[in-house]
Amino acid sequence: MSLIPSFFGNRRSNVFDPFSLDVWDPFRDFAVSTTRTPETSAFVDTRIDWKETPEAHVFKADVPGLKKEVKVEVVDDRVLQISGERNVEKEDKNDTWHRVERSSGKFMRRFRLPENAKMDQVKASMENGVLTVTVPKLVVKKPDVKAVEISG
Repeated sequence: MSLIPSFFGNRRSNVFDPFSLDVWDPFRDFAVSTTRTPETSAFVDTRIDWKETPEAHVFKADVPGLKKEVKVEVVDDRVLQISGERNVEKEDKNDTWHRVERSSGKFMRRFRLPENAKMDQVKASMENGVLTVTVPKLVVKKPDVKAVEISG
């Protein structure tokens, strides 16, 4: 695992070789499972943007084709949970499928919100396949500062 490709053929690296550019990777031996089951195949990679404005935390999720199947919930007072499901289309024996690219199944994403979030005033809206969840922030009053004159 070299950062720069070897120009000297298929030379094996050695920890004692001062010209070896191999970098130790602590995760090299961990196997990552990429198998997907029907329950996890759908929106496993559902992308959600989270931005913080001076007034609120705003989440935007692309969930095309879903409306009633999406749930927005507050869990454990500080966790925003967005979940949903797209069911598989019914197959007719007379149909001939040429390509199936749209995914189906369930997704769920959770976000722990900071203390300044008003969890009792969460609002959600859906427009053109984009779910927007707005969580207002508490207004933090700046402390009153009074200048004190220094005598002397």
